[in-house]
Amino acid sequence: MIKSKQPRKQRKFLYNAPLHVRRKILSAHLSKELRMKYKRRGFPIRKDDEVEVMRGEHRKKRGKISKVDLKKYKVYVEGITIKRTDGTERQIAFHPSNLKIINLNLQDKLRVKALEKNIAKK
Repeated sequence: MIKSKQPRKQRKFLYNAPLHVRRKILSAHLSKELRMKYKRRGFPIRKDDEVEVMRGEHRKKRGKISKVDLKKYKVYVEGITIKRTDGTERQIAFHPSNLKIINLNLQDKLRVKALEKNIAKK
C-alpha cells in the first residue's frame, strides 16, 4: 500500500486516501474471544459495533458506535460525552486504534462473509 516511510508522505497518503482504503484504515483490534473465533487480530469498525476504550481518560468504558467519520478518521461512542462550557454535552471522538471491538454488528451478510473467509483459510 504505502512504500515510503517519510512522515510527510504518510500524511499525504492519509489525506488523499480513497473511501475504500479509509474504511480499512479505520480498523480496531478484536477482543480475545472474537480473535479466537474469527482467527484475525483486527477488523474495520462500523456503526453499532460494541467497543471498549483502551487508552486515555475514558479507559475501560464501553459503548456502541454511533458515528464513524471517514474524513477525520474518528469514531464516536454512545454514552461517552464531554461537557462544553455552555453546559451542553457532546460526544468524544476516538481514533479506532485506541478501541477494542467487543461485539460485532453482523446484520450485513457481506461483513459476515469477510469474517468467515479467514476461518476457512486456517
